[in-house]
Amino acid sequence: MKKILIVEDDRRIAQNIMRGLISENFEAEVAYDGITGKQLALDKKFDLVLLDVNLPGMRGYEVCQQIRIYKPSIPIIMLTAYGEIEDKVEGLERGANDYIVKPFDFRELLARINAALRVSELMNPETASQILRIADLELDLATKQVSRGGRSIELTAKEFALLEYFMTHRGRVVSKMDLAEHVWHLNFDPGTNVVEVYINYLRKKVDKDFPVKLIHTRPGMGYIFKEE
Repeated sequence: MKKILIVEDDRRIAQNIMRGLISENFEAEVAYDGITGKQLALDKKFDLVLLDVNLPGMRGYEVCQQIRIYKPSIPIIMLTAYGEIEDKVEGLERGANDYIVKPFDFRELLARINAALRVSELMNPETASQILRIADLELDLATKQVSRGGRSIELTAKEFALLEYFMTHRGRVVSKMDLAEHVWHLNFDPGTNVVEVYINYLRKKVDKDFPVKLIHTRPGMGYIFKEE
């Protein structure tokens, strides 16, 4: 389970973000000022930092710079009400990986977090050949190879992306809207059946010839990827 540090002095915003992340199966911890945030980031192990700019005690830019010195690989996403290009440039120059302006939709923040975590894992030499596994199914993120029960499975690029999304969200119900947004990068059109079509393609390749099924439909809700 990935752990995220939220450094945000607005308690309402911080608590809303924390609740949203917990609902998405992240661990989360909050610091309400820059000094505490910097100390927590350096003392504990976090997979990502969400960092406000306008903080009491120590500004977010300085916190970002200090974290980057001692933990150069940790992803940092800056959250701020400032939208000027100069503010974005300063945040990025101080070491931020991404920048999101308030107010924002939590779904966008979640997408940015997941993207930053994926890049971080792929850039890390220890996880560059990371293999995702469930039951006897294996997906290699580096080589883009998939196998089940020792048998190689050929997937198209979109089928691979769909399977990767399922495996990184295993055990959780994902809706057609989630899949359309994160796999196809489209606003969901309830009149299209593209999601169902690709689910069927994937089922034929990774489930049909195996006794243990992994892709399960939850009527009215979406799909869940798990061993049953």
